[in-house]
Amino acid sequence: MTTVVALVVAAGRGARMGGGGLPKQYRLLGGRPVLRHSLGTLAGHPSVDHVLTVIHPDDRPLYEEAAAGLNLADPVPGGAERQDSVRLGLEAAAGLGADVVLIHDGARPFVDAGVIDRVVAALIDHDGAIPALPVADTLKRGDASGRITETVPRDGLWRAQTPQGFRFEAIRQAHRAAEGKVLTDDAAVLEAAGGTVVLVPGAEANVKITTGEDLTRAERLFDRPLEPRTGTGFDVHAFAAGGDGVQLCGVLVPYSARLAGHSDADVAWHAITDAILGAIGAADIGRHFPPTDEKWKGADSAVFLAHAARLVEARGGRIAHVDVTVICERPKIGPFRSAMRARTAEVLGLSAERVNVKGTTTEKLGFTGRREGIAAQAAATVLLPALF
Repeated sequence: MTTVVALVVAAGRGARMGGGGLPKQYRLLGGRPVLRHSLGTLAGHPSVDHVLTVIHPDDRPLYEEAAAGLNLADPVPGGAERQDSVRLGLEAAAGLGADVVLIHDGARPFVDAGVIDRVVAALIDHDGAIPALPVADTLKRGDASGRITETVPRDGLWRAQTPQGFRFEAIRQAHRAAEGKVLTDDAAVLEAAGGTVVLVPGAEANVKITTGEDLTRAERLFDRPLEPRTGTGFDVHAFAAGGDGVQLCGVLVPYSARLAGHSDADVAWHAITDAILGAIGAADIGRHFPPTDEKWKGADSAVFLAHAARLVEARGGRIAHVDVTVICERPKIGPFRSAMRARTAEVLGLSAERVNVKGTTTEKLGFTGRREGIAAQAAATVLLPALF
């Protein structure tokens, strides 16, 4: 399997923003820090295994606020120049077992899943790939007085974007060799080392926030209407001996057995989590919280559910409604539905009317009918900005 690490470069001070104050990656956009938008998209992408951010040492509190609730690797401090920061980030990414690295500017909040997909796919056959758009405007070269000295042919010219993707060892060695040089982007670093980089289609919305005017224009994108997305989830856990009950929607329901699982085996919350992740195209619960990772052994499934909700929020969306059906002969769900509904709404930050919990049986058919375990299926409706 290939391990993909997204390396987000966010150590700059944003001098061109003007006005002093916060670096641009921590300015608010759509009510959230600029950086949080790209962190949420990358953390929720099915191909991305780890998200690692390079930050300025003085910005740790700002970063913690921007990254709150997302399942990310610990950030690393950057260097004096962007190139230094990337090199330091690459050395840290080695500890995550990176085979492929996606290097992304923290000030590009609108990267979408399609761009990421195209970059990752291109790396099957190439050492490097970058998203780019063809130059459409006529280009002029001018002197210091503003006089045009040349019309530059635009044929074959492209506007480079991020994330720029690379096979890990190729770009790490290239950055080591380029230490002390000043190159414009990471593709240029690999090119200088003799590597080949290919172009894949970028996206017009994938803009970089550089000036205050850029931030104002980006804010207007959030005036667009939200569009609904629907996801579904399904999960199963077997009964195991021992225990005094089963955990369902964060409520301990008394029973003569427990549910077997790596975490607390809350089958209902696992189904809801998968439904929310499905609605935003963010793979499934196992991708974000692998059952092979001892970190999640016995974990409270509220962590998983809250993470899915924060991925929605980080992308500028909101959860409109969730519905879950718990399928079993025993224990009976009815007496606990109100408590399960209230607890689910609390974790998701919703009103209880936006959550529905119900129980059913399979009329004694199948493994649930034989009382061998419990199944749950869920649906979630999410509203996302149309730009994603």
